[in-house]
Amino acid sequence: MSDSRPLLEAHQLCKRYGDFALRNVDLTVRPGEIVGYVGRNGAGKTTTIKALLGLIRPDGGEGTVMGAPIREMGRSEGVAAKELLGVVFDTLAFPDALRIRDINGVLQRCYRQWDERRFRSYLKRFDLQDTKKVKELSRGMGMKLSLACALSHGARLLILDEATAGLDPMARDEVLDLLREFVADDGHGVLMSSHITSDLERIADRVVCIDDGHIVFDKPKDEITDTMGVARCRARDINAILGSDVFGGTAPRILRHEYGVDLAVPDRFAFAEAFPDIPCDRMTIDDYLHFTIKGVSR
Repeated sequence: MSDSRPLLEAHQLCKRYGDFALRNVDLTVRPGEIVGYVGRNGAGKTTTIKALLGLIRPDGGEGTVMGAPIREMGRSEGVAAKELLGVVFDTLAFPDALRIRDINGVLQRCYRQWDERRFRSYLKRFDLQDTKKVKELSRGMGMKLSLACALSHGARLLILDEATAGLDPMARDEVLDLLREFVADDGHGVLMSSHITSDLERIADRVVCIDDGHIVFDKPKDEITDTMGVARCRARDINAILGSDVFGGTAPRILRHEYGVDLAVPDRFAFAEAFPDIPCDRMTIDDYLHFTIKGVSR
């Protein structure tokens, strides 16, 4: 596979479960990229990931993972792609009675490129004793073990579903450092779903948001956090601001509160020049999520 080709791509992906439907989802991860995948609980993040991995069969749409069509990922034709794929879900996938050292033996038989030395180096780095049983691991330790497994067989693409959930701040820092190291290697990429958007602000290149089964934005992270802003306005300021050219022709989004109005502005520096007396804060990913999902367009 050429380094310029996407490691993962989905086009118009659809899946229906009762009242819920994944609708026409487009998603891409390119080499050298960390993509944050965000949204509310039940929005469709895990359904998307399962469809990409071949764990569920999509009702419509197409896609590839490491060059393999997603409809082949659950068959023998997808084995070669899975060799290049590391996956971490929010629950540990090993039997409770298994010891960590036994997991090494199991995965040696599953992956052609399994690297026991690398696996043991991650155990040491994460302070995981190989005599411990899976049932003795905390949630955070279980996530570290899953990451150690995902990173020890030559994977080029990591797919992480809430991988930093349950980790204390120091452990999360350690995992984020690990992901930076991973993606710095030529041809590697990461798709990371997370509710901890402060983690994504530190490492993501792009942020994709899904809500009610469809993609509502796909933006470079720096465009959100480095350029955009949240203007903290009084109700009497709104008409003057909306009548200005600070929105560059885009429809502003508004969140109303009991004591004022927040406006999403595309360039907080230009806004500060135009309205120096109105506070304008840096936009966070959480802020942008709220504006996109709950805000009113004007």
